[in-house]
Amino acid sequence: MSVRVVIADDQELVRTGFRAILGSEPDIEVVGEAGDGREAVEYARQLRPDVVLMDIRMPRMDGLEATRRIVTGPDSKPRVLILTTFDLDEYVYEALRSGASGFMLKDNPADQLITAVHVIARGEALIAPSVTRRLISEFARRVSRTPKPDQLRSLTVRESEVLKLVARGLSNAEIAEELYVAETTVRTHVGRILTKLGLRDRVQAVVLAYETGLVQSGAS
Repeated sequence: MSVRVVIADDQELVRTGFRAILGSEPDIEVVGEAGDGREAVEYARQLRPDVVLMDIRMPRMDGLEATRRIVTGPDSKPRVLILTTFDLDEYVYEALRSGASGFMLKDNPADQLITAVHVIARGEALIAPSVTRRLISEFARRVSRTPKPDQLRSLTVRESEVLKLVARGLSNAEIAEELYVAETTVRTHVGRILTKLGLRDRVQAVVLAYETGLVQSGAS
């Protein structure tokens, strides 16, 4: 089945470029283009795409509010991939907190955009570990700490360890190497963590780990 995509960006040339890239793939279908956040929300509800490519700065309604409305809507919830010009955009961290499943730079190669759409459509999160680390370093210190939720107590010692490594921006392969276990074991742990904590993906897990103080900015 084709991955259905809505492109939300206030620049027509950007939308045209993304449509040309994605439209060349036989298993990706661009079903709509939105010029602002309000249109993005409307198209997400009407067209029920699998993925919404979301710019942050747009008129009428910005990408942050549009993302919140899309991921909390009553209907089928598409996943949101944030597109940004700068890897340390001041709004990116808030976008992830709003429910986006990941983000990528607008100037990334075309093949990375195609891969990103497939990854997000499969229900996985997309944040390059190196970008995650820079993001955390820049923004996690701004988050006010809250008491650890009771759900964290349901995690085993190993699961807590894995969650801390996920929050540090390590990939499954890197975590496996760190803990001397198989990568499939790490995937199992991550799946259990998400289920126990009621999280959609590892992006939400990273946000939760820092917001609860389980991991501190700059921790090794």
